[in-house]
Amino acid sequence: MNRITLFSMVLGAAIAFSSCSPKPQSKTENCFTLKAEDFQKTIDGKTTNLYFLKNGNIQAAITNYGGRIVGLCTPDKNGKMGDVVLGFSSIDGYLKAKEVFYGALIGRVGNRIAKGKFTLDGQEYTLPCNNGVNHLHGGLGGFHNVIWDVKAATDSSIVLTYLSKDGEMGYPGNLNVEVQYLLDSKNEIVMSYKATTDKSTPVNLTNHAFWNLAGEGSGTTNDQILTINADAYTPVDSTLIPLAGNEPVEGTPFDFRVGKAIGTDLGQVETNIQLKHGPGYDHNFALNKTVAGEMSFAATVVEPVSGRKMEIFTLEPALQFYGGNFMDGSDTGKSGKAFKYREAFALETQHFPDSPNNTNFPSIILKPGETYQTQSIYRFSVVK
Repeated sequence: MNRITLFSMVLGAAIAFSSCSPKPQSKTENCFTLKAEDFQKTIDGKTTNLYFLKNGNIQAAITNYGGRIVGLCTPDKNGKMGDVVLGFSSIDGYLKAKEVFYGALIGRVGNRIAKGKFTLDGQEYTLPCNNGVNHLHGGLGGFHNVIWDVKAATDSSIVLTYLSKDGEMGYPGNLNVEVQYLLDSKNEIVMSYKATTDKSTPVNLTNHAFWNLAGEGSGTTNDQILTINADAYTPVDSTLIPLAGNEPVEGTPFDFRVGKAIGTDLGQVETNIQLKHGPGYDHNFALNKTVAGEMSFAATVVEPVSGRKMEIFTLEPALQFYGGNFMDGSDTGKSGKAFKYREAFALETQHFPDSPNNTNFPSIILKPGETYQTQSIYRFSVVK
């Protein structure tokens, strides 16, 4: 499947909206204690700010620093609102954090590229290695660490744009990127991505929200029930680079086809080589697709006490599940509580890791004259 297939009918409906001049709100929203003025800062000559969105029963706070979801509030089974995304109460919190990807837009290429090298059209490109011997999530100067321009904003949506210049983080081509966050009437946050380039370049965009459906700072997520619609996953080496290809999940700790608590099989971390490499879950899942490129169900998470449920749908072929294995309490969020070991998880819709170096994986190469478009939906409800 070629990544740049146009999904104009699907995306057009989600992207169409009445825009107005973006006006960050200075007031506090119902669920948030966040203040826009704490996000107003000049970085590299550009201004950061905070924007509040609301629709149906959900609310979101977005900053153009890294295109981050700062918070997302949704009700539990008793109607009590809770913020289920890890984040900070100011820009300074993000600038000082040990973990750099909280809630951020990721690019040019999400996930890892082995040894920071790939060959395209006969030319080898070298990228900075920021994850041991590998390049991760676009490098230190990736999309998580830049100031996005706010193209438009309404009460329920925001459109962010960024020009990634030729040679930025070693990637070829001037890449024009547009991302929309939309809260729709079905209690969904819809993430729509679009990009064009003037040189062939790899592109694999995603969002790196850390979720805890019990609420930020509410303890372990190991008891939350995860379902992943995948018959296969991607085994990795000790540096988390894919091996030969995908393998069946059946009979392994990676079988989430029937929902189970995230921590059910973590006791095997010393005996299962893949969990040991993690350490824990930090793996790509090959999603089941009837038709390549279709919008389809990817995953569900249910928090049993609050009853909060999150469903994920995506046009992407894969999903990276990360279980918060490297969180160690170094960062303290907007709740005033430290982010501790396995107290959040990430579910990143994406293409496969190290795709530029694996011809058996779906291509992520975007060429001049083509348009990259993809979309993922995170839907919220409750289980009584």
